[in-house]
Amino acid sequence: MDKALPPRPTHLVNDLESIREILDKENLPTLTDRLDSEGIPVLSDVVVPTEDSLSAIPPLLDQIEPSLPAARSLSKDELRKEAQLLLQEVIDDFVPQIEAELHKRLDARLDVLLKHRQTR
Repeated sequence: MDKALPPRPTHLVNDLESIREILDKENLPTLTDRLDSEGIPVLSDVVVPTEDSLSAIPPLLDQIEPSLPAARSLSKDELRKEAQLLLQEVIDDFVPQIEAELHKRLDARLDVLLKHRQTR
């Protein structure tokens, strides 16, 4: 896997300076300040809809088009065959990537072995 590059020092310095500017501003809330309990919603504040508001919503089933006819049920053998085809398709998609990775690793290992042999 590729390692993420560390952030550049200039970016870190800029981030620290912007944090310092924010902290230098006056009137920032502190941890000891009390919050107004009126401004914080709680679960008991949830409004339960009345029957009148629910009746204003049209039923969605009337708006839905008839669904497609149900697909025929497949037997276990047909399902197994479909699963095998899907698995083969996935394998075929990943073989080139796996092969390239194996070649890369084998070439690297071969280089190490050849260098080791030449030093003897």
